[in-house]
Amino acid sequence: MARSAAEAYPCRVSVPLVPGQRVRNPDRPDWGEGQVQSVVGTRVTVNFENQGKVLVNIAIVSLEPVGDPPAW
Repeated sequence: MARSAAEAYPCRVSVPLVPGQRVRNPDRPDWGEGQVQSVVGTRVTVNFENQGKVLVNIAIVSLEPVGDPPAW
C-alpha cells in the first residue's frame, strides 16, 4: 500500500505554523527572519527579509518559529 506524503516525509516542525507567524530557516541564516503567508499541508509560503517569497516543504526543510504565534 502506498504511503501519503505526510507519512513518507514526517513534518520537521515541532509546532504547527500559522499565517503571520515569524520563522527562520536554520540552514539559511542569510535569508533572515520570515513571515508565514500560507500553510497548505506540508507546503508553507514564507516571505523572508533577504530572500523574498519562498515555498518551503516542511517535510524536508525545517523552519524554526521566532517568538510566539500571532494571537488572532
